[in-house]
Amino acid sequence: MTILTSPTVIGVDVAKAENVIYREDLEITQVINNARTSVGRWLKTLPAQSSIALEATNLYHLDTADLAHGMGHRVYVVDPYRVSHYRESIGQRAKTDPCDARLLARYLTSEQHRLRVWSPPPRHYTELKRLLNKRAQLMKARVSIMLSWSNEPLLEDLLAYGLEHFKQLDQAIQELLRKDSQEAGISENIRRCKAIEGIGELTATGLATTYMRGEFASADAFIAFLGMDLKAKDSGKKHSPRHLSKKGDGELRRLAHNAAMAACRSPVWKPFYESYLARGLARTQALVILARKLCRVAFALMKNQSEYQPNLRLQGSPAT
Repeated sequence: MTILTSPTVIGVDVAKAENVIYREDLEITQVINNARTSVGRWLKTLPAQSSIALEATNLYHLDTADLAHGMGHRVYVVDPYRVSHYRESIGQRAKTDPCDARLLARYLTSEQHRLRVWSPPPRHYTELKRLLNKRAQLMKARVSIMLSWSNEPLLEDLLAYGLEHFKQLDQAIQELLRKDSQEAGISENIRRCKAIEGIGELTATGLATTYMRGEFASADAFIAFLGMDLKAKDSGKKHSPRHLSKKGDGELRRLAHNAAMAACRSPVWKPFYESYLARGLARTQALVILARKLCRVAFALMKNQSEYQPNLRLQGSPAT
């Protein structure tokens, strides 16, 4: 963890059209266009190694973060969920762009020792994530049309025609994913993940793409990055049910769940899955546990650069 040494702390509320900026040492607020030229000019006016907090907002914060990092500033991309709860914890009633910019600066000052400095992801990581999410949107639209048009006989031919186009688009996206995966050098990791029962090419691509984002200290860190870590809310003798944090990419969790649904029918993973059903867990709970286990195995294969060796004795172990 990095401790700030620069006296200049800045909060930036990012939107599609403009950035609202609060500079804490001068106690001033300014507004600039959210364009690379405008952001670049503003960054040149800052002291060296300024500390800048931005809220993650889809893709709108990426240009500011990338330019600031390139100029040697310390950039912190903050989870909107944390910012929202921090606002409530300090009793701030107003939520405006200038207020949010000040809030980000205050959050960075108080939580600096717990935050990690942002670093730009590899180029292919961004491209692969974008393609995976575009395919997810395509499949969502396909399912929506199928459900809404299924009981319309007059639209039957049009539906078949449209579904064929969806299929062609899906194949085109998957071909782009294969090409980018080869250029990114993760084809071998994809192959390793695909060897695990239930994990197909798309899920393997998603896991290998996630692994290339950064150095994960352990499988727990990898699981947390996927948003598949468990949240505990216990007090005294009260122990609440555990739920996934869901802080990561929802599409990857969906793919992992689909992989678990396929793996639970395989001879290797069926005993593991059924051992949790025998303990009284619901089917969905057992599938989530299996999905976490599959992701842990995939992480181990990629980290150790080893080949998958199914072990029927160990797959029945309840540890995950």
